[in-house]
Amino acid sequence: MRRLVVVSNRVADPSRGEASGGLAVCILDALRRRGGMWFGWNGEIVADDAEIVPACVKHDNCTLMTMPLTERDYREYYLGFSNEVLWPVHHYRLDLAHFTLEAAEGYRRVNARFAEKLSPIVNRNDLIWVHDYHLIPLGAGLRARGVGNEIGFFFHIPFPPPEVLSATPEHEWLMSSLLEYDLVGFQTMSDQANFCRFVCDFMGGEMTGPDTLCVAGKCLRASVFPVGIDVESFVATAQSAEADERVQRTRRQAEPGLSVIGVDRLDYSKGLPEKFRAFRRLLEMCPDKCKPASLIQIASPTRDDLQAYIDIRHELEALSGAINGQFGDFDWTPVRYIHRAVERDTLAALYRASRVGLVTPLRDGMNLVAKEYVAAQDDADPGVLILSRFAGAADDLQEALIVNPYDIDEVAHAMRRAIEMTREERIERHQALMGRVRQHSACNWMRSFLRALSSCREQLVDNVGERSVRRRDTERRRGSLLPGTQARQISSESSSLEKNLAASRRA
Repeated sequence: MRRLVVVSNRVADPSRGEASGGLAVCILDALRRRGGMWFGWNGEIVADDAEIVPACVKHDNCTLMTMPLTERDYREYYLGFSNEVLWPVHHYRLDLAHFTLEAAEGYRRVNARFAEKLSPIVNRNDLIWVHDYHLIPLGAGLRARGVGNEIGFFFHIPFPPPEVLSATPEHEWLMSSLLEYDLVGFQTMSDQANFCRFVCDFMGGEMTGPDTLCVAGKCLRASVFPVGIDVESFVATAQSAEADERVQRTRRQAEPGLSVIGVDRLDYSKGLPEKFRAFRRLLEMCPDKCKPASLIQIASPTRDDLQAYIDIRHELEALSGAINGQFGDFDWTPVRYIHRAVERDTLAALYRASRVGLVTPLRDGMNLVAKEYVAAQDDADPGVLILSRFAGAADDLQEALIVNPYDIDEVAHAMRRAIEMTREERIERHQALMGRVRQHSACNWMRSFLRALSSCREQLVDNVGERSVRRRDTERRRGSLLPGTQARQISSESSSLEKNLAASRRA
């Protein structure tokens, strides 16, 4: 089996308990099975004049190679361009994007450094898998340093429509950088369609197959790979003796005895203020019937240095206080708002103890909390998942109650329906959801992407050859081949594509 090199902004520390969801859990679960190297930032920030030297640590079947960022890198590359430009744009929030030339330069500089440090340690037969928006130009940086390996890229976040992306400074350079990958993966068909439409409409590209693009003498595949969780591990955690004891204790101590749970990072894309307002609307709609319900919202801190995140934290604190002040009683706190990270085993028990899982982001690449909530449920008496139609998971988890998170009344009615739903309907919905969660597990996601990456060059060569034949046959059917220069141009173009791919394959 070929060695796998995973590259991401952050490298998780396997010796620590990882938080629920996200890139870290998926990659660690997969690398433990396959083995390989994980390369990226270790989370440390050093002085601007410090020497940047990668450190190598062996852990189980993985080699972790990490390095710090300087203070300037963190400010420009991470906070600046990655999270004040790319993150809001890819979540359709141009109003929150803040672009500076310094941030763009920092983004280029750190990606170039990643490429410089990584390229000498890549083996000829390695498969390279780059993750997420922080490292879009890394593939181009590796190619410039002579790395001819298959390189794949995966977007964990949404990919916006061309009309949104084109408003981003530097978007031409970013999109050109993506053409250096052999395979670009997306969470949903909508994300894939947005990318293909940009390449075709704005870059003069052509779709030569269902997931194959050719542009500017280069061909690549753009495919959909829905990310998942380690299902059996999470089920075991949720059904452990410790979790069962916590579930029973939670249900005994809970003021209402019926909980609606939300677990999100504290981010404006998660729709947290809208969620609080929908719960308040539920209490207004049926004050007597819904008093036995409370909302438990865990919002783990993230990017506390950015003003947009400071603002949303203050808004949630004010909303939770206002709702509790208006509706609370001596024996009932309607909203329990927790602003800290919670361990994965604790979350599994809380999911299992909650009648309703409320996952209502305004825009999300996938959202693994939705899948974890389903996996944690008791098959004989499951809870109900309420899911935003703008989460990537909604493409898969259709038996959830799908809602528009912007429509406060619709979300409130969905909560009421979930609370009143019969056990028979809950079981039927849960069985269908659990089947899809198992089908698109983290392991299957990893395997399908790597299988596609390993074979994409052969498929691209075949596709280019078929494209040349189809072109000639089309001209013959029209009655004659294109004359002179134009015919030679087409032949030369097809030959160039075939040679480039073949050379790439040999490398």
